[in-house]
Amino acid sequence: MKNKDSYVRKMISEGNRPDGREFEQFRHVKVEHGVIKTAEGSARVQMGGTLVVAGVKMEMHEPYPDSPNEGTLMVDAELVPIASPDFEPGPPSEAAVELARVVDRGIRESHSIDMAKLCIIPGELVWTVHIDIHILNHDGNLIDAASLAAMAALLDTKVPPVDMEKKTIIRERGDAKGEMLPITDKPIEVTTWKMGTKLFLDPNMDEDEEADARVTIATTEAGDLCAMQKGGTGWFSTSELLTAADLAIAKGKELRKLLHRH
Repeated sequence: MKNKDSYVRKMISEGNRPDGREFEQFRHVKVEHGVIKTAEGSARVQMGGTLVVAGVKMEMHEPYPDSPNEGTLMVDAELVPIASPDFEPGPPSEAAVELARVVDRGIRESHSIDMAKLCIIPGELVWTVHIDIHILNHDGNLIDAASLAAMAALLDTKVPPVDMEKKTIIRERGDAKGEMLPITDKPIEVTTWKMGTKLFLDPNMDEDEEADARVTIATTEAGDLCAMQKGGTGWFSTSELLTAADLAIAKGKELRKLLHRH
């Protein structure tokens, strides 16, 4: 339960943040590519004290009946107990499911992966891009950190070669073969948080826990909005949503500069 008289709420209401940042200022963000050698692609993102690792595994499956010539996407998130005392072992929590779905939506709705190029045998065999997100330390703003890690991992991903006769994937430890995953866009998710009447970005854990509401907006390289997700029990006015959209576009451009391909 939120503490309506907490020092965090008092500071935010007075126009200040506990760590001295501006309301629209992110903490230090660091992106590292290729951190898991056994994955087809991977990345690690540090956003202040929040640490997230994303790995991509390419798997072959039958296509969905309604898209027989297109690959598929799957996103899973794991909130391990070592990352936060609030995380518990066991089946995926509601928070983990929401995190995976929000990250998935930004990638999927931006059409950032050319799924048609992931068809191996039309109507019979396609690639599935499986993104695993692992939270190693939770210090606020998991969605933005996780989505950035997922996008960085996709940009690091190579599609392994296939033995077409045996219909098996050719994997060799340390093998550099394979073509880069067909990426057509780099969606970035930016979450605007609200506490009282104040809007702010990239909360630390204290701000995250005390916030009344959040809205995550994914934008494309062209600055178009492609996905949106609201969380929390609070609300946003129309003008606040417009402000959040502007922030998502502006900050998306800044965060996108941290991404690259090998």
